[in-house]
Amino acid sequence: MSNPISYAFKKAKSEKRPALLTYTVAGDSSKKQSLEILKSISKKVDIIEIGVPHNTPVADGSQIQTSSYRAIKNGIKVNDIFKIVKDFKKFDKKKPVILMGYYNMIFQYGENKFLRKCKISGVNGLIVVDLPWPENKNFAKKCKSKSIYFIQLLSPTTTNTRLKKIIKDSHQMNYFISMLSTTGGKLKVSHNDILKNYTKIKKIDPKKEIVIGFSLFSRAVETRGGTKWPILSDLRESGAIEQDADLIFMLYRDYLYTKDEDWKNVVELRLVKHRNGPTKDILLSFRDELTRFGDLAPEIMNSYAENRTAD
Repeated sequence: MSNPISYAFKKAKSEKRPALLTYTVAGDSSKKQSLEILKSISKKVDIIEIGVPHNTPVADGSQIQTSSYRAIKNGIKVNDIFKIVKDFKKFDKKKPVILMGYYNMIFQYGENKFLRKCKISGVNGLIVVDLPWPENKNFAKKCKSKSIYFIQLLSPTTTNTRLKKIIKDSHQMNYFISMLSTTGGKLKVSHNDILKNYTKIKKIDPKKEIVIGFSLFSRAVETRGGTKWPILSDLRESGAIEQDADLIFMLYRDYLYTKDEDWKNVVELRLVKHRNGPTKDILLSFRDELTRFGDLAPEIMNSYAENRTAD
């Protein structure tokens, strides 16, 4: 079935790079700001994943839970999320959008009604964290009839027999949960194990896309003297990551260390490894109260660059 998610992966492959997916919780800050966040990140990413707030997000870590509670407090509803997606698609109709949420919300809304609204608003994929295989088979078929990918979840503890069955039944994309914890939790599996599992999954069906989400940063930078710019050795098992990764990005915020108010809203996105091209630094604006990145005014960008050169 034709789906913009497949096109996004094909485009990334043609450019010899991995596809980048980002996650944001709908309604955190406000409905209007949620739309603006999607617009601001759409130029930088291949696929956008939107979290549907839930009052008992048991599969999520503390940060995402807090974000969900803020969104609910702001009054976000399922229909609001569909409107946000629909309005975003008017801005960028080709950018794939995935909704991630819990089945109870879908059940209460009504499966058929929910999928109709997904189709109308422009949702391209669904991740339902508490509807595992094979219980999700019927719903997955309904998704397929609407040309919406139902994205299966895989984990390090999934047996080989079950893994093969899930991948066989899956649509074009699967999501590998690399951590044996809630999303946003601490890593409890080594980088080498992640790569081993990824290779095993790809061998089952090389045509299926695998998305992996994880965080592997150490605290070494906090105790290091001199510059606090993150470097490759700050990554856990950095040798393996440096060898296997095509792209490695790191974030640096000068204000956290200098407390210089002039640079409070400036963040450096540092491309420290690019297997098929040059490395570079990208300056972005950042509003920590919204956890939002955006474009930086040229005059601030030039002033910051001059200041860094002087240092």
